[in-house]
Amino acid sequence: MENSVEQTLGIAKGISEYGILIIIAAVFLLLSSVLMITCFKWFKTIIERAMNDYSKDIKDCIEIAKKNSEVIIDISEGIIPETQLRIKNISGVYFDLAIEKVCRIIKKVREENHICDRDATRIKIRSLLTNLHNDRLSRFDCFTYRGKKLSFYCNREWVEWVATIVENEIYDETGVNNRRAFTNVSMVYERIKLDMYDRLNTL
Repeated sequence: MENSVEQTLGIAKGISEYGILIIIAAVFLLLSSVLMITCFKWFKTIIERAMNDYSKDIKDCIEIAKKNSEVIIDISEGIIPETQLRIKNISGVYFDLAIEKVCRIIKKVREENHICDRDATRIKIRSLLTNLHNDRLSRFDCFTYRGKKLSFYCNREWVEWVATIVENEIYDETGVNNRRAFTNVSMVYERIKLDMYDRLNTL
């Protein structure tokens, strides 16, 4: 009888002890899992933050490099006198050609238009000169100065400057004088050249 009691108590004691161990083990596993998940999330946050900072730094470096490149181009083109000399030579050819074309426009408008209608003549003159100006701009777009297309340094007011000279020649009371027309058109294009060279150094 005593043996049976002892055996029963031993079994109960074993179950009790193993039950505590199982609970302790379960708690340990649970805490370990929570700790591991927390650590993973923490590491993930650190890695994401580092990658974001790295990406931002890369973008900043690219932006700085781009700005430095623009400054270098600006300085290198601005300090070399040959660059402006080349531009003056190239633009001078187009402006000299424009003088001949404008003189032909004067002759054409005189011969083909009913110049008594001043408003219609005025519109046609500006239309022809605008076409001439835009054609020159499209050719200047092939060249750059200080990182900008050469057409950037052109002035839309040039059309009006030339139009005024053309109108004055067409309606001059002393009559047709091709030499005078050539001289006056040449003068306005000299003014245009100087305006462009000034814009090269100020814009």
